[in-house]
Amino acid sequence: MNTDIHQLTETLTRARQEVAKIIIGQSEVVDQALIVILTGHHALVEGVPGIAKTLLVRTLARVLGCEFARIQFTPDLMPADITGTNVFNLQRNEFVLVKGPVFTSFLLADEINRAPAKTQSALLQAMQERTVTIDRQTHPLPPNFTVFATQNPIEYEGTYPLPEAQKDRFMLKITMNYPAREEETSLAERMLGQESPEAMLARGAVQPVVTAEALVTLRQQLEHILVRPEMVGYAVDIVRTTRSSDSVLVGAGPRATQALVLASRAHAALNGRDFVTPDDIKAMTAPVLEHRLILRPEFEIEGLSVAEVIQRILQQVTVPR
Repeated sequence: MNTDIHQLTETLTRARQEVAKIIIGQSEVVDQALIVILTGHHALVEGVPGIAKTLLVRTLARVLGCEFARIQFTPDLMPADITGTNVFNLQRNEFVLVKGPVFTSFLLADEINRAPAKTQSALLQAMQERTVTIDRQTHPLPPNFTVFATQNPIEYEGTYPLPEAQKDRFMLKITMNYPAREEETSLAERMLGQESPEAMLARGAVQPVVTAEALVTLRQQLEHILVRPEMVGYAVDIVRTTRSSDSVLVGAGPRATQALVLASRAHAALNGRDFVTPDDIKAMTAPVLEHRLILRPEFEIEGLSVAEVIQRILQQVTVPR
């Protein structure tokens, strides 16, 4: 293992340790969030209220030395509330840009499906091009710009479903489940004193392991991880199988193939390897594909889930040796 990859895995290990001081359990969720950040993409986070979605992103921002901003999406939220606007300054006799919360490194778009499509689309340019256009002027966003958009999986009244084109721009769907009994007991006990996660984060119990500038360099070190042609072919075959499956109405597109390859490479780095294995690809298949597949109505009526379809697809594709 070369020096660059050793530094990468060492930094990721320290990042996990720091996040674990605040986030109890949820190790797989933390790993998936780190994968999204390392690859320079975005994530759709789904979980019930109070499961620590906001706390997770705030903690990651602190650990990775990045800025954090949060937008609460509501039905009356306007695009300018996200991007910002030009305001006339009487003292200077000129228009001055008042930047919106999108000008940050880690952006939490809370309950993104509560805002209408016009407002949701304000994020599209930012997510894809990392720029924002205000009054015909284009402004760059920070190089570490990452969107974590949350959804409540159980409450859909008054929501606007995300269009498929927008969902496809999220690299992963991160599902946050209820903690185990031991983890929930530990959380309840910590809330009785001064060791609650919010209090610890506020008083600086978590230390940054890198700076925002170093994070850009850290991402480049992923290029040293070997992805053999057979592994790329395996990822391509998995995604292409979704398009011919009898139970799938709309399969995954080429962007899903790219996401699966990149996510698998980052997964290998998180596990301390300088090469990608079939297990890396299998581990990332569900997070990459779950929000991109649309099942045929007759199979949904029968109770078939997207997760079950993905497992069937993995069984159909030949694993490279």
